[in-house]
Amino acid sequence: MDINQLVRDNVKNLKPYSSARDEYVSDGSQMIFLDANENPFENGVNRYPDPQQRNLKALLAQQRNISQGNILLGNGSDEVLDLIFRAFCEPNRDNIITLPPTYGMYKVLAEVNAVANSEVLLTSDFEPNVEGILSKADENSKLLFICSPNNPTGNAFSQEKIKSLLESFQGLVVVDEAYIDFSGKESWVSHLKQYPNLIVTQTLSKAYGMAGIRLGTCYASEEIIAILNKIKPPYNVNELTQKKAYGRVADTATVAKEVSTILEERNSMVSLLENLDFVEKVYPTDANFILALVDDAPKRYEQLLEAHVVVRNRTGQPLCKNTLRFTVGTPAENKMLKAILNQLQ
Repeated sequence: MDINQLVRDNVKNLKPYSSARDEYVSDGSQMIFLDANENPFENGVNRYPDPQQRNLKALLAQQRNISQGNILLGNGSDEVLDLIFRAFCEPNRDNIITLPPTYGMYKVLAEVNAVANSEVLLTSDFEPNVEGILSKADENSKLLFICSPNNPTGNAFSQEKIKSLLESFQGLVVVDEAYIDFSGKESWVSHLKQYPNLIVTQTLSKAYGMAGIRLGTCYASEEIIAILNKIKPPYNVNELTQKKAYGRVADTATVAKEVSTILEERNSMVSLLENLDFVEKVYPTDANFILALVDDAPKRYEQLLEAHVVVRNRTGQPLCKNTLRFTVGTPAENKMLKAILNQLQ
């Protein structure tokens, strides 16, 4: 696949903005910086941040056994996804393919960027309909979004089906792995060299517990990353976010312990939900949440809200009528939830 054939012409011909911190990278020497019109009085954040987030990328690259050139960081995964749209989708001409029920921002970003969204529903067991996807694709289908583990269903998709799509879809395949740390499935990051049309997005908002700092990651071929770097804002990840993210990513023991606790609590919640009279089905999950089919989702949602418990009512989503999505909380929160659920009539 020739990636250049997928890039928008204006992006292909674009000369990216070069910031002061792009032109000079500190080697650790004591320098007098008079190049960026900054306030010279030191307060920890008076200087512009590293536009390429080199320290954080080096750590991520080491942990994932890839090159820094395979990584793009963004102001949350939503910025990363938007950059992919802006680099590869020509407004009012190209289209994307999404697989409802799925993460709602794909559709929103398509509308914002004036890109048609072709939807192919998941199968009844919440798996990609490979034949339906490939038959829906046309010469203007630039992106295929695969959320695995999927939100809101929770399941990780068949790796064979994703492989089949990577080998047959003639555009870029974006595998959104926001919940991969809660799954036993291998990340597709390890297959970047095998599939030049693969883009993998991840986040620090879930397993790393850093939703408040807004840091999303994108892994792809160096060619794709270079294209996205041409259009990203020069200082899209601020200094405080970079430092906070580095400390958390480096603390692998704490993250692993928290993920382990969440998985233990997830198993307990599954058992609890399966034994409630008003719960008709608990769907398999590879994420930090559980989708449950109930007798009356709007009613149960309101009952929980009155008890000061906020869940998501997914009944309006395709294939999800009368479902509620429960995020796994702390052991104390889940103990309180159990007491509340057992009292519902």
